Amino acid sequence: MAEYLYGRWPVLESLRAGRRQYEQLLIAEGIDEKGTVDTIIAVAQEKGVNMRRVPRRVIDDLARNANHQGVALRVGSYSYVDVEAALALAAERGEQPLLLILDLLKDPQNVGALLRVADAIGVHGVLLQERRGVDVTPAVVSASSGAVEHLNVSVVTNLVTVMRGLKERDIWLVGLDIGPGTLTFEQVDLNRPLALVMGSEGEGLRRLVRETCDLRLTLPMRGHVLSLNVATAGSIALYAAWQARGWQGWTPPA
Repeated sequence: MAEYLYGRWPVLESLRAGRRQYEQLLIAEGIDEKGTVDTIIAVAQEKGVNMRRVPRRVIDDLARNANHQGVALRVGSYSYVDVEAALALAAERGEQPLLLILDLLKDPQNVGALLRVADAIGVHGVLLQERRGVDVTPAVVSASSGAVEHLNVSVVTNLVTVMRGLKERDIWLVGLDIGPGTLTFEQVDLNRPLALVMGSEGEGLRRLVRETCDLRLTLPMRGHVLSLNVATAGSIALYAAWQARGWQGWTPPA
């Protein structure tokens, strides 16, 4: 099923990733072909994608008035993979698996923000529940600045069943949570085969998901508002996991 991606970076990263079918690139009339737009056009031409100039209102409608920056790309459906692809990527890199599990998150902005960080730190795969949560929509692609186009994302029918399967493969499940029984970062060794589990906005982890986790991690807070946005909390935890691995795979700038 075809859909439209929008925004300069989401469109460019999708083209660079090369994991979808690409049908047509739309550029709003009056947009200068320089900078990022020039790069988008060049990559599209390399891939044989047809380009059209259209009135800006056409892209307004396709993007449902979201911030499209004068660029849209008609593409095929997102290519999901199975969990084995994530584990294979970890083995290929010679790294301990690092996964992100999202338990029924509903806000595309939160999901996109987490996926952008997941790509930034080299997460091997992301797991989503098939129903009642957000999947990879154009809004999620936009919120991730196109990072999701480079990730291994799996949609599973029963999250708890898959989590139990990961435990059997010696992958530790660490849920971000609050309340009794939670541990802080200095009490948890994140340098191990790991899946970080994030609960939904407002509700947190579902009971069975929480009970399936090996450990529950909390973020200490001392302010007046004792909670963080799920994307913020998840981003901190993801970077903590990468730090525990000694920033594996990162080459510092010269």
